[in-house]
Amino acid sequence: MIVTLTPNTTFDQTLLVPTFEKNRTIRATRTAQSMGGKPTDASFILGELGMPSLALGFAAGVIGRRVEAMLHARGVTTDFIEVGGETRINTIIVSQEGWQTAITTQSLEVTDAHVAALTQRFKQALDGATVVVTGGTLPLAMKPSWYADVISLARERSIPVIFDADEPNLSAGLVGSPNFAKPNRDELSALLGHEVTTKESAYRAGREMLERYGTAPIITLGSEGALAVLPDRAYFIPPIQVEVVSASGAGDGVLAGLASAISQ
Repeated sequence: MIVTLTPNTTFDQTLLVPTFEKNRTIRATRTAQSMGGKPTDASFILGELGMPSLALGFAAGVIGRRVEAMLHARGVTTDFIEVGGETRINTIIVSQEGWQTAITTQSLEVTDAHVAALTQRFKQALDGATVVVTGGTLPLAMKPSWYADVISLARERSIPVIFDADEPNLSAGLVGSPNFAKPNRDELSALLGHEVTTKESAYRAGREMLERYGTAPIITLGSEGALAVLPDRAYFIPPIQVEVVSASGAGDGVLAGLASAISQ
């Protein structure tokens, strides 16, 4: 079974607005609620495709229960550890003018005992795992090196790992040698210390990442598509021609698709 591991579960609230101005009331023309949290959202998407998965992580409060209910409604098995605080909410503002911004919070209250319990639960879940998807931000009490620890646990058992995070979690997790990572161009630029702008520079940066960390990158390039850089070849995946309302969650769809392909 596909196992997703999300230490910082998230609920996304998207607001479509005609414009955005300071010091005035703005009425949204549309609202949407959806799953966030990278791996958890991948489980949600897999559920919509009829593929089973096990979602692990931390959850808290009313929002945490809502996240769990949304996953159950898609056929996802959950095994969350309840912690203090509240599962965070990302507020995503999308303008009809074409820009998008997100306001995120840190609201989970996690202790060392919680972290140890989640790690132990993950170890147990590896018994039936065909592939692991992990990543995202971390609650304030957790160290980035935790990602390397849990990734190494899976790799020691030859279970493929897909990893998706930004700095400093990305470089910390790559120490554990995940099979694949899914940076966007900004995350890849921050990791390597130089700007990635074109498909050609993305390919060169992907080769550099592969040689430095031994992890194959699946680089998402927004409206230009995606680029997979493997040890012996590379694939360019052109974008699907659809009307884009919001790019939120698009990268999580890549995680779900890759996990599905590996699992089969």
